[in-house]
Amino acid sequence: MRGLSKGSLAALITVVVGVLCLLLEGALPWLTTYPKTWVLPASDAIGMGVEAGLVFVKPAARMFSALMAYPMAATNYVLAALPWPLLIAATVALGWRLGGVRMAAMAAFGLGLVLLSGYWPQGMNTLALVAVSVPLALIAGAAIGILANEFPRFRAPVQALLDVMQTVPTFAYLTPLLVLFGFGPVVGLIASAIYAAPPMARNVLLGLQRVEPEVKEAAVMSGGTRMQQLFQVEIPAAKVQIMVGVNQCLMAALSMVIIAAVIGGFEDIGWEVLLTMRKAQFGPAMLAGSVIVIFAILIDRMSGTLAQERRRLWDGRISLGIMALGLVGSLLFWRALADPGSYQALDPVADGLDSWLTDFTRSNADLLTSFKNSIMFYVLLPLRIGLDQAILPFTWGFQWTTGMSLWFFAAAGAGAVVLTLRGQLTGALVLLIMAGILETGVSQLPWPFVLVGVGALAWVAGGLRLAMLSVGLLSTILVSGLWERALLSLYLSGASVVACAILGGGIGLLSAASPLAWRVVRPICDMLQTIPLFVFLIPVLMVFQIGEFSAFLAIIAYAIVPMIRYTRQGLIATPEEMIEAATASGATGWQMMRDVRAPYAAPTILLGLNQTILYAFAMLVIAALIGTTGLGQSIYLALGQADVGLGISAGAAMAILALIADRIVQGFAEERKKALGL
Repeated sequence: MRGLSKGSLAALITVVVGVLCLLLEGALPWLTTYPKTWVLPASDAIGMGVEAGLVFVKPAARMFSALMAYPMAATNYVLAALPWPLLIAATVALGWRLGGVRMAAMAAFGLGLVLLSGYWPQGMNTLALVAVSVPLALIAGAAIGILANEFPRFRAPVQALLDVMQTVPTFAYLTPLLVLFGFGPVVGLIASAIYAAPPMARNVLLGLQRVEPEVKEAAVMSGGTRMQQLFQVEIPAAKVQIMVGVNQCLMAALSMVIIAAVIGGFEDIGWEVLLTMRKAQFGPAMLAGSVIVIFAILIDRMSGTLAQERRRLWDGRISLGIMALGLVGSLLFWRALADPGSYQALDPVADGLDSWLTDFTRSNADLLTSFKNSIMFYVLLPLRIGLDQAILPFTWGFQWTTGMSLWFFAAAGAGAVVLTLRGQLTGALVLLIMAGILETGVSQLPWPFVLVGVGALAWVAGGLRLAMLSVGLLSTILVSGLWERALLSLYLSGASVVACAILGGGIGLLSAASPLAWRVVRPICDMLQTIPLFVFLIPVLMVFQIGEFSAFLAIIAYAIVPMIRYTRQGLIATPEEMIEAATASGATGWQMMRDVRAPYAAPTILLGLNQTILYAFAMLVIAALIGTTGLGQSIYLALGQADVGLGISAGAAMAILALIADRIVQGFAEERKKALGL
């Protein structure tokens, strides 16, 4: 054992446990299927405990809900009563002030499309929700960030709380909110505020920590009190990073619009998207979804300029002139202005999209079905239930037999021997592990193998403490009775992450090698990053209907952007001296990319993979609406049944999977940084 590396030892232990589970499966069936008699009634206990606690909080929560209804109604009234020319003029004026002609034109064009879509009233209701929820999130997030900065002993618990809030699926905490605050738009407002607060808290804390020591010393030397130092010196010095938090807070609140419509639906864009999707009116659903995308792009671009360290403010007199034109136009044509909801000039476009889509799916039904079935039968299904159950005459044209399993393991063993002879023992053992997983299927893996495998991987990535934490957290899922659903979630999110790593890594590599390719890819990434989660479901539903494959594509579309961005950033960030040394040694472009840029970029690429994993888990719950199984479906069902216990336990299980994956990938990234001396 002394000659084995840490990775080889971990892989060997995993292989031994896997072989034992395989050999003892017949004699000890509990190794494969966790006995139901060993399951603890965790969901029921959590539900009873939470509901008992909520009884005492519910009166205060209902009172707060009633109070928040007033600013919500007032904001709704103001935005609905103001004439649309004035609102468009105000937005265009703000766009001019922040970004000049380009941003002003973007604002005019975007809001013009919203008006012509006929969804102006619903759009204003959506903005009202954002306008009230964002200040709540900003105040709460800023308070948390300042508290963690001022009291270092609270910093670790606050970071852990923010990690949990980031990894817990949004649907999971909608259930207790529904019990606390009841059904209605105010619940959506509160849910949006809770979801949007962590980005603000993180950026406030990060900004305050990055304030130069000289600035802090100067504030102390000036004799100011601690409050004066904080609010007059440190917070202004950290304003750029804090404005990044404001930008992320706005985008997070807007991304919750449709999700909040599930429990607090009123006549807003989220409700329109849900309604049209349920009626399979894909043209109107796409049109309503495009309104959210327009709002997201405008809010992102305008608030993003405030986060720039050196920004140019354009002539304010022109902004005032634009506002004056909007006001004069509104006053002169007040009676002539029609109900903004009646401007439905884009309805023919939506109807045409529906008609075109119907014709497209009918004329290409065989091709689309073949593509869908190929991915399902030859990739997803084997990963889910294993080769021995997925390969059938109906799917592959022949039946998988025991003899084939023996030949498959023999081939894997031969490959492992070859790798071992080349000195790649860890790679050989990993090959055996992957062969066992593929033959068995992720959803059918023995629970001791999963616990030991994840613990071993965590030990390699972050040491004994992370290994114990990972095994302990996974064990809570095991004894809670959610293990099978957790494995189903792990399978789909894992398959999506692998696809994102391959496709996103390839696109990121191409973007790093070709500036022209990046000019094409960058606006697509920007658009994908500003689209709220729910909108990703619309195009895949339009083409492939409800099912696991549609969820798979939606997760990829949402989670691929970090992989592209981080891969490109890592590859182009190689120090010039390393490039010059490689060039002087006669390295070709491919050799430089493989042997110089890629190893240096590994920590950054791993961070991109980490973000991709978190994005995949976030989208997995949303994808439950279109037919997936696993923890996401449990969370959604708990929401519909107001089952607090199931909602919290399933949400916690999803958060545990995401948290473990996050810590393991971060551990490998830190290890690579140390190896590179960073």
